[in-house]
Amino acid sequence: MIENGPLLERLLEGEFICAVTDEHSFHKLQKPQLVEDLNHFLRPLNRRVAKSEDGSVYFLAYCDLNQHARHQLSQQFNATVQSLLPMLEWMQLVQEAMGRDGALGAGDTIKLQDFESKVVDNQSLIQRLAHLSNDKLFKSTSDKSDMQIKQVFKRIKELGYLYQPHKDRLFYIVTGKVEQLIELVRFIKDEENVPIDDDAPEQEAMF
Repeated sequence: MIENGPLLERLLEGEFICAVTDEHSFHKLQKPQLVEDLNHFLRPLNRRVAKSEDGSVYFLAYCDLNQHARHQLSQQFNATVQSLLPMLEWMQLVQEAMGRDGALGAGDTIKLQDFESKVVDNQSLIQRLAHLSNDKLFKSTSDKSDMQIKQVFKRIKELGYLYQPHKDRLFYIVTGKVEQLIELVRFIKDEENVPIDDDAPEQEAMF
């Protein structure tokens, strides 16, 4: 278990492990025996290794939903819901600017220069970017499109939805964490029957 110590620490810190952020650890977690060993160690902490529905990302979940677990999950859920609409708007903005047919998924690559060139040539996209960048999630104070784009991508990277392989090269890879966000959208729509936003039917159509 010692050799898996760094992986355990990352999971306990709330990190999401996918093929984009850590391919080696991701493949290790696909081994049932390792997951069983990790769960044996984590059980006294009321934690277990879980994965998204499509198996693209691993993270820790609670074994038993006691009062403490419910409180922690409630905080995490509320934080994710607060970022839900701006994240969906960003995904739709990228989808339209880059001429994509479907929603972003783990492993998709976004070149910042290409995205910027598409946005600045479209007044409608410029206006939507300005509105999005002013959201409290991104907190951009600039009125320049290039600075707004950099701030938005910086925050999304900090939130774990994007991975930047090279610090000196402005291209990003979508991580598996986005799949959990999409699962939350489906949960709200299908299980809870709660509309995401009455004014944003296009976002629901993405999924």
